[in-house]
Order: sequence, then C-alpha cells, then structure tokens
Amino acid sequence: MLKSFGIISGFLFISQGKVNSSTENFNQARHALCILFPDSNSGVNGVVSFSQEHINAKTKIAAVVRGLKPNSLHGIHVHEFGDLSNGCTTAGPHFNPFEQEHGGPLEKQRHVGDLGNIKTDERGNGYLAYEDNQIQLYGEYSILGRSVVVHAGQDDLGRGNEKDSKTTGNSGARLACGVIGLASGFKNLQPYK
Repeated sequence: MLKSFGIISGFLFISQGKVNSSTENFNQARHALCILFPDSNSGVNGVVSFSQEHINAKTKIAAVVRGLKPNSLHGIHVHEFGDLSNGCTTAGPHFNPFEQEHGGPLEKQRHVGDLGNIKTDERGNGYLAYEDNQIQLYGEYSILGRSVVVHAGQDDLGRGNEKDSKTTGNSGARLACGVIGLASGFKNLQPYK
C-alpha cells in the first residue's frame, strides 16, 4: 500500500496570484502549498509545503511524492510560471531572478528554484525535508504563484558535463507539477504510513 500524505489542522486556502506587497506583513508567518499532478500519464503525484516565520527566516520545505522509480533520485525545482495550461511544459524555466547558473540547494550560487533531489524508497515514494535560505514567501522574489516540477532523472546540481547541467541539472522530463498557493490553517506536512 502506498504511503499517503496529510495536512495537519484541516482548513486550506490557496490564493490565486501574488500577494500585494504594499499590504504584506513581513513579520507574520506564511505557509504555502503545492499539490502536484501527473504530467501526461506519468502517474506521479504529491504535495509540497513551504513555511516561513518572517521575511528574514529560512523557509521550511517538506515534500511527499508518489509514483516515482523506486530507490532513485529525482530533480525537484520551483519553476518561473504558475501556468500549467499545457501541462508542466508551460511552467517555464527554473525560477532564477538573479540570473545565476544551476546549482545545489545548499550552494550560494544557484537558481532560487533549485531544490535539489527527492529520494525515493523501495516503493517509489519520495520524501524531502530541509530549510532553505533563498526561497521566499514574501516580497518581490516570492515563489507564490509559481510552480513546482518533479523530473524523471537525478539533478546533477550543475556539476555534470552534459549540455543542460548548468541550466537544468540535466534532470530530464517533467513528471508532475503544481502551482504554489498561499495557504492557511495547516501547521506542516506529515507523511503517513
């Protein structure tokens, strides 16, 4: 039986579009959610949560993704657009407002949207949890209204010799994607067995 995911404390609100920066409260905690849907017939789905206590805090990221290849690594990124009108293709490139080369999530030089890899278990269920100092839920460089994409292959973190290494991590086809929306009423994402 596949693991499922749950959202603690029930009520969920996903905004449409970006928050008006002139009315933002930069000291109020923010939470965002992204429900991942399969691209074409991949069968991959999941959820990603983002939580940031205030504008200067690191952002907590948690993801649960199902339907991936067992015992493998898959690239996961925030992409520039929240447009999924033609599947994951219209999500555009990685979110990269500072025009950096592709890198790993803990590196200083990277796309803001570079989240690295999600590791799967023997059943093809992937889990990711860490804190990121470049992902923002506030201000001009917020990820709200953008998308998350899970890829078919491992992200080489910009260290490979392939043509796409410095732009996409050579992580392959897009398997699942979803739009990141502002959420309220949940504390964190918990994987259930």
